Amino acid sequence: MASIIEVLMDQLSGEPLGKISNQLGARKRDTAKAMPEVLGLLTEALARNSSRKEGAQALSTALAKDHDGSILDNLPDFIDHFQDGPGDGILRHVLGDKRSTVEERLSKKSSLDIGSVTNLLTMLAPLVMGFLGRSQKQEGLDANSLAGLLGAEREQARRVAPKSTGLLGQLLDADGDGDITDDVVKIGGGLLGRLFRKKR
Repeated sequence: MASIIEVLMDQLSGEPLGKISNQLGARKRDTAKAMPEVLGLLTEALARNSSRKEGAQALSTALAKDHDGSILDNLPDFIDHFQDGPGDGILRHVLGDKRSTVEERLSKKSSLDIGSVTNLLTMLAPLVMGFLGRSQKQEGLDANSLAGLLGAEREQARRVAPKSTGLLGQLLDADGDGDITDDVVKIGGGLLGRLFRKKR
Protein backbone atom coordinates (compact mmCIF):
# COMPACT_ATOMS: atom_id res chain seq x y z
CA MET A 1 0.00 0.00 0.00
CA ALA A 2 1.33 3.42 -0.99
CA SER A 3 2.13 5.84 1.83
CA ILE A 4 0.60 9.26 2.40
CA ILE A 5 3.73 10.89 1.03
CA GLU A 6 3.76 8.74 -2.12
CA VAL A 7 0.06 9.21 -2.84
CA LEU A 8 0.07 12.96 -2.32
CA MET A 9 3.33 13.52 -4.20
CA ASP A 10 1.81 11.64 -7.13
CA GLN A 11 -1.42 13.65 -7.00
CA LEU A 12 0.46 16.92 -6.70
CA SER A 13 2.76 16.32 -9.67
CA GLY A 14 2.26 18.09 -12.99
CA GLU A 15 -0.20 20.99 -13.01
CA PRO A 16 -0.74 21.08 -9.21
CA LEU A 17 3.01 21.33 -8.64
CA GLY A 18 3.16 24.28 -11.02
CA LYS A 19 0.30 25.99 -9.20
CA ILE A 20 1.90 25.39 -5.81
CA SER A 21 5.21 26.78 -7.02
CA ASN A 22 3.47 29.87 -8.38
CA GLN A 23 1.73 30.42 -5.06
CA LEU A 24 5.06 30.13 -3.26
CA GLY A 25 6.98 32.19 -5.80
CA ALA A 26 9.47 29.34 -5.97
CA ARG A 27 11.05 27.13 -8.61
CA LYS A 28 9.35 23.81 -9.26
CA ARG A 29 12.44 21.80 -8.38
CA ASP A 30 12.77 23.56 -5.02
CA THR A 31 9.08 23.04 -4.27
CA ALA A 32 9.23 19.37 -5.26
CA LYS A 33 12.27 18.85 -3.04
CA ALA A 34 10.64 20.49 -0.01
CA MET A 35 7.26 18.77 -0.26
CA PRO A 36 8.29 15.29 1.03
CA GLU A 37 9.98 16.97 4.01
CA VAL A 38 6.82 18.92 4.86
CA LEU A 39 4.57 15.89 4.36
CA GLY A 40 6.90 13.79 6.50
CA LEU A 41 6.82 16.34 9.31
CA LEU A 42 3.02 16.56 9.22
CA THR A 43 2.70 12.77 9.25
CA GLU A 44 5.05 12.53 12.21
CA ALA A 45 3.09 15.19 14.09
CA LEU A 46 -0.24 13.46 13.53
CA ALA A 47 1.19 10.07 14.47
CA ARG A 48 2.57 11.46 17.70
CA ASN A 49 -0.71 13.21 18.52
CA SER A 50 -2.64 9.96 18.03
CA SER A 51 -0.22 7.79 19.99
CA ARG A 52 -2.49 8.05 23.04
CA LYS A 53 -6.10 6.97 23.16
CA GLU A 54 -7.46 10.49 23.72
CA GLY A 55 -5.50 11.96 20.83
CA ALA A 56 -6.52 9.16 18.47
CA GLN A 57 -10.18 9.60 19.37
CA ALA A 58 -9.98 13.38 18.90
CA LEU A 59 -8.40 12.93 15.48
CA SER A 60 -10.93 10.27 14.46
CA THR A 61 -13.83 12.53 15.44
CA ALA A 62 -12.35 15.52 13.62
CA LEU A 63 -11.80 13.50 10.45
CA ALA A 64 -15.35 12.16 10.46
CA LYS A 65 -16.79 15.63 11.01
CA ASP A 66 -14.66 17.92 8.86
CA HIS A 67 -12.29 15.98 6.57
CA ASP A 68 -14.00 13.53 4.24
CA GLY A 69 -11.31 13.63 1.55
CA SER A 70 -13.33 15.68 -0.95
CA ILE A 71 -10.57 18.30 -0.82
CA LEU A 72 -8.48 15.92 -2.94
CA ASP A 73 -11.04 15.91 -5.76
CA ASN A 74 -10.30 19.44 -6.95
CA LEU A 75 -6.71 20.20 -6.09
CA PRO A 76 -6.21 23.13 -8.50
CA ASP A 77 -9.13 25.04 -6.96
CA PHE A 78 -7.97 24.33 -3.42
CA ILE A 79 -4.41 25.45 -4.21
CA ASP A 80 -5.72 28.70 -5.70
CA HIS A 81 -7.67 29.41 -2.51
CA PHE A 82 -5.61 27.60 0.13
CA GLN A 83 -5.55 30.63 2.44
CA ASP A 84 -9.31 30.20 2.93
CA GLY A 85 -8.90 26.58 4.00
CA PRO A 86 -8.32 24.98 7.42
CA GLY A 87 -4.53 24.73 7.15
CA ASP A 88 -3.69 27.51 9.57
CA GLY A 89 -5.95 26.07 12.28
CA ILE A 90 -4.55 22.57 11.80
CA LEU A 91 -0.99 23.82 12.17
CA ARG A 92 -1.85 25.95 15.18
CA HIS A 93 -3.10 22.89 17.06
CA VAL A 94 -0.45 20.47 15.83
CA LEU A 95 2.60 22.67 16.37
CA GLY A 96 1.43 25.21 18.96
CA ASP A 97 3.93 27.92 19.82
CA LYS A 98 6.72 25.89 18.21
CA ARG A 99 5.29 26.54 14.76
CA SER A 100 7.50 29.51 13.88
CA THR A 101 10.61 27.61 14.96
CA VAL A 102 9.59 24.60 12.87
CA GLU A 103 9.06 26.85 9.86
CA GLU A 104 12.43 28.51 10.38
CA ARG A 105 14.27 25.21 10.65
CA LEU A 106 12.50 23.77 7.61
CA SER A 107 13.44 26.87 5.64
CA LYS A 108 17.09 26.40 6.53
CA LYS A 109 16.92 22.78 5.36
CA SER A 110 15.38 23.72 2.02
CA SER A 111 15.79 26.25 -0.77
CA LEU A 112 12.56 28.00 0.23
CA ASP A 113 12.31 31.18 2.27
CA ILE A 114 10.33 31.10 5.49
CA GLY A 115 7.23 32.67 3.92
CA SER A 116 7.15 29.94 1.28
CA VAL A 117 7.58 27.23 3.91
CA THR A 118 4.70 28.71 5.92
CA ASN A 119 2.46 28.68 2.86
CA LEU A 120 3.51 25.15 1.90
CA LEU A 121 2.67 23.84 5.37
CA THR A 122 -0.68 25.64 5.25
CA MET A 123 -1.39 24.10 1.87
CA LEU A 124 -0.37 20.52 2.61
CA ALA A 125 -1.82 20.08 6.11
CA PRO A 126 -5.46 19.91 4.90
CA LEU A 127 -4.46 17.45 2.17
CA VAL A 128 -2.91 15.08 4.70
CA MET A 129 -6.07 15.35 6.79
CA GLY A 130 -8.16 14.72 3.68
CA PHE A 131 -6.17 11.60 2.86
CA LEU A 132 -6.65 10.29 6.39
CA GLY A 133 -10.34 11.15 6.42
CA ARG A 134 -10.93 9.32 3.15
CA SER A 135 -8.96 6.31 4.37
CA GLN A 136 -10.94 6.23 7.61
CA LYS A 137 -14.24 6.33 5.74
CA GLN A 138 -13.36 3.84 3.01
CA GLU A 139 -11.71 1.32 5.33
CA GLY A 140 -14.07 1.77 8.28
CA LEU A 141 -11.26 2.63 10.68
CA ASP A 142 -11.98 3.23 14.35
CA ALA A 143 -9.68 5.36 16.52
CA ASN A 144 -7.36 2.44 17.33
CA SER A 145 -7.07 1.41 13.69
CA LEU A 146 -6.41 5.01 12.70
CA ALA A 147 -3.60 5.20 15.24
CA GLY A 148 -2.19 1.98 13.81
CA LEU A 149 -2.31 3.36 10.28
CA LEU A 150 -0.50 6.49 11.38
CA GLY A 151 2.10 4.43 13.18
CA ALA A 152 2.90 2.65 9.93
CA GLU A 153 2.87 5.94 8.02
CA ARG A 154 5.24 7.37 10.60
CA GLU A 155 7.85 4.73 9.80
CA GLN A 156 7.52 5.51 6.09
CA ALA A 157 7.89 9.22 6.79
CA ARG A 158 11.02 8.66 8.84
CA ARG A 159 12.61 6.82 5.93
CA VAL A 160 11.65 9.51 3.41
CA ALA A 161 12.29 12.60 5.55
CA PRO A 162 14.43 11.62 8.58
CA LYS A 163 15.72 15.14 9.25
CA SER A 164 12.30 16.76 9.36
CA THR A 165 10.68 14.08 11.49
CA GLY A 166 13.63 14.12 13.89
CA LEU A 167 13.45 17.90 14.08
CA LEU A 168 9.84 17.76 15.19
CA GLY A 169 10.61 15.46 18.08
CA GLN A 170 13.48 17.65 19.27
CA LEU A 171 11.39 20.80 19.24
CA LEU A 172 8.15 19.49 20.68
CA ASP A 173 9.45 17.25 23.45
CA ALA A 174 9.69 20.18 25.84
CA ASP A 175 10.30 18.11 28.98
CA GLY A 176 12.76 15.70 27.37
CA ASP A 177 10.78 12.56 28.19
CA GLY A 178 10.58 11.37 24.60
CA ASP A 179 6.80 11.78 24.46
CA ILE A 180 5.35 14.99 23.03
CA THR A 181 1.68 14.17 23.52
CA ASP A 182 1.51 15.94 26.87
CA ASP A 183 3.53 18.84 25.55
CA VAL A 184 1.28 19.29 22.52
CA VAL A 185 -1.76 19.37 24.78
CA LYS A 186 -0.18 22.15 26.81
CA ILE A 187 0.95 24.34 23.93
CA GLY A 188 -2.19 23.69 21.94
CA GLY A 189 -4.32 25.31 24.61
CA GLY A 190 -6.86 22.53 24.86
CA LEU A 191 -6.13 19.98 22.18
CA LEU A 192 -9.03 17.62 22.70
CA GLY A 193 -12.34 18.53 21.13
CA ARG A 194 -10.83 21.35 19.05
CA LEU A 195 -8.03 19.50 17.36
CA PHE A 196 -7.80 20.02 13.61
CA ARG A 197 -11.21 21.76 13.43
CA LYS A 198 -12.01 23.66 10.27
CA LYS A 199 -11.88 27.41 10.38
CA ARG A 200 -15.34 28.77 10.98
